[in-house]
Amino acid sequence: LATGPRQNNGIFYEIRTYDIKLAKMKEFLELANKHFHLRTAHSELVGFWYTDLGALNKVFHIWKYDNFAHRTAVRHALANDKDWQGKFFSVVVPMIEKQHSEVAYLVPWCELGKPPKEGGVYEWVTFHMKPGGPALWGEAFRAAINAHINTGYTRLIGVFHTEYGLLNTVHVLWWNESADHRAAGRHSAHEDARVVAAVRESVRFLESQQNVLLIPTQFSPLK
Repeated sequence: LATGPRQNNGIFYEIRTYDIKLAKMKEFLELANKHFHLRTAHSELVGFWYTDLGALNKVFHIWKYDNFAHRTAVRHALANDKDWQGKFFSVVVPMIEKQHSEVAYLVPWCELGKPPKEGGVYEWVTFHMKPGGPALWGEAFRAAINAHINTGYTRLIGVFHTEYGLLNTVHVLWWNESADHRAAGRHSAHEDARVVAAVRESVRFLESQQNVLLIPTQFSPLK
């Protein structure tokens, strides 16, 4: 089954999710704030967040790579970086319950965006679509996303389609000024006939979806 078009270069994004042990989140974030510059010296961090609603004790971070050879070189350099290994990695490993990694591409009709100002909250929405890839459901999904954008209540940051991990998964990252701003916008969107019609078409291809509300860390480029 065709996966459909994507960008014409090798750039991809690795989406990493860590489950942090109960009562260890504060300590983990303090160490990350202090030492994460050691990690970002090796490759580009898009954003780093911790969960506030929808799931607890999780951190999400997104990394940009030029291609798979670039990622391999970075991982090799990290394994040999004594400061990174000693000051952060070896210290936080006992705090982590579980790790999950996905490789994803930006969908071809989306460029990675930025919020209009610092602050606010991010919403990470994961859609598990029916097998077949964007060749099957891509246009309907795009129409549903555009319908939400056109209401003006929220700002799209990025739409990512998985290449490794659970396939036929699309992650959408939104930004809102606050959780209340997001709630008010959702209420308006649900009463907008254009949004309702677009979503009704898209959900024909939907298996399940879930979301979390994210707070950016001090060192996150997206904040």
